[in-house]
Amino acid sequence: MTERVFNFNPGPAMLPVEILEEAQKELLNYKGTGMSVMEISHRSKQFEEIIVGAEALLKELMGIPENYRVLFIGMGATGQFDMIPMNYQVGGKAGNYVITGSFANKAYKEGAKIGEAHVAATTKEINFARVANPDEIKMSDNPAYLHITSNNTIFGTQWKVFPETGDVPLIADMSSDILSKKIDVSKFALIYAGAQKNLGPAGAAVVIIREDMLEKSNQDLPTMLKYDIYAKNNSLYNTPASFTIYMIKLMLEWVKAQGGLEVMEQRNEHKAGLVYDAIDKSSGFYKGHAETSSRSLMNITFRLPNEELDKEFIAEAAKIGLSGLKGHREVGGIRASIYNAMPVAGCEKLVAFMNDFKNKKA
Repeated sequence: MTERVFNFNPGPAMLPVEILEEAQKELLNYKGTGMSVMEISHRSKQFEEIIVGAEALLKELMGIPENYRVLFIGMGATGQFDMIPMNYQVGGKAGNYVITGSFANKAYKEGAKIGEAHVAATTKEINFARVANPDEIKMSDNPAYLHITSNNTIFGTQWKVFPETGDVPLIADMSSDILSKKIDVSKFALIYAGAQKNLGPAGAAVVIIREDMLEKSNQDLPTMLKYDIYAKNNSLYNTPASFTIYMIKLMLEWVKAQGGLEVMEQRNEHKAGLVYDAIDKSSGFYKGHAETSSRSLMNITFRLPNEELDKEFIAEAAKIGLSGLKGHREVGGIRASIYNAMPVAGCEKLVAFMNDFKNKKA
């Protein structure tokens, strides 16, 4: 088998070797059932322990208050772009969106298809080099919610302080930075995240929802688009993405074993600091896309002096086991995604390569 590489892809992203080995060990015979976790019934005691355990672990790790539920919903985070406005952009209320990147814009466009959607702020004019400042956010009359994207994977920006919205429900897409640091969940009415970055493999979205939002959800929707249906049935109204949820539980156990979110946050700050330091000390050879105040701890975006050097950097890095560093076409250059599962050693190897490449090419 080819030796494992340091995987800097933005998603599907790197997973800890420990949980891959655990899944491998249990793949053919889960807990003495004689079946894979992909074969056991979602109504069985064994799977109920998985899904209930995953919810309990997430609540423990994130300090989720008692008046919130954790739901596991198919379609990934993109499905939430539609479910949110369908449930809450009703009764003449407008969905309000802060557009700080590609996925934030996609969420807004879906909201606009369903009803009235309002751009409360955008940083498009500076190619999303930072998130919005609080004084730039101007909500519409009668807002249904304010939607933000907490971390922008393509542009490498991240909210450091979340907006205060008063009685207006604050909703956040945290697909690419959930579990990366401690947050105050009580500030949010709803948080959602696709699994394939910090939670596990693709196949489901995790939704953290305040109970009053369940009560407010639109009752005129088809069954599988109603949040309260998922809550009443513990996300088991139909067969869920069972293997993804199983892997999410393993990931949550891993995060807990590492020391929880305080340790994750310290480690992520250290990893990102190594790479940003290499950029800042390169005498302009590497130029970061994000403004310093909005730099992401999860996705580090930068360019070299020209596109030919970008291509050479990516190719040479791949030869030594640094994979997935090509930047998105909207930014170009390089993107290093360093989610929770990326070890410090991966960032150290990347920095050593960056310094060596600069010394040869500058």
